Amino acid sequence: MPSIHPTAIIDPSADIAQSAQIGAYCVVGARARIGEDCVLRPHCQVGPLTELGRCNELHAYSIVGGDPQDLKFRGEPTWLVMGDYNQVREHVTIHRGTGNGGGWTRVGNHNLFMVNVHIAHDCVIGNHTIMANNVMLAGHVHVEDHANIGAAVGVHHFARVGYCSFVGGMARVPKDVPPFMLVEGSPSSVRSFNQIGMSRLGLPLEEIEAAKEAYKKLFRLKGGSIAAKSQGLRQQFPGSKVIARICDSVAQAGDGVYGRAMESKRSDDKRARR
Repeated sequence: MPSIHPTAIIDPSADIAQSAQIGAYCVVGARARIGEDCVLRPHCQVGPLTELGRCNELHAYSIVGGDPQDLKFRGEPTWLVMGDYNQVREHVTIHRGTGNGGGWTRVGNHNLFMVNVHIAHDCVIGNHTIMANNVMLAGHVHVEDHANIGAAVGVHHFARVGYCSFVGGMARVPKDVPPFMLVEGSPSSVRSFNQIGMSRLGLPLEEIEAAKEAYKKLFRLKGGSIAAKSQGLRQQFPGSKVIARICDSVAQAGDGVYGRAMESKRSDDKRARR
């Protein structure tokens, strides 16, 4: 049976796996599910309608599955679903979704959220991401696999942080971050390509060189349209998955609102209070 400290408060409707460990003064809400080999360190909270996969570790004073900070939220049933092998460090907050935003906040596998990270309602986090201390994600943000976000970064709602990208510390991110690129500054801009991240992923040298060329042509060279430059890159690197990801992302951001592809698809009344 699960190891549950006598001071923990567990809602009777919660589903706790047999191999889970729940420490002193933890709180687990209604209809929450705690998966196999999860560890809840003392003083952390799992909100209602929150599902943790296997081998997740929550540290002191973290709160996952709390109510969303959104004035449009009216107490409707919404969920947080987290995958496997995630590290949630001290004072991290991850909120459930909103009815207006689809109802779900989703977190994948093998992520590291350092101290005081905040992941707002309706965010979607991929796999193998790293968020350093004090990262702040507004609502509806998508973070793709293998993204690395530095300390004290603020990401605008409906923005997307691309696959294997790197965001430098203290950046303000008001628009989409292209895959494989390195951005920093306030407001952030593309400063280089993420050569170290690509190398760590074991990507072929030719794909790393393709990303370097995309960085130079799309973000450094003056003149010419993004569409024309993207077309030239696709012709220069036929079959390159890296080039396809970069060019698709840039095109989608351009078709969006304020450089955010998902902003054009939001379903809420833009005049509503946020």
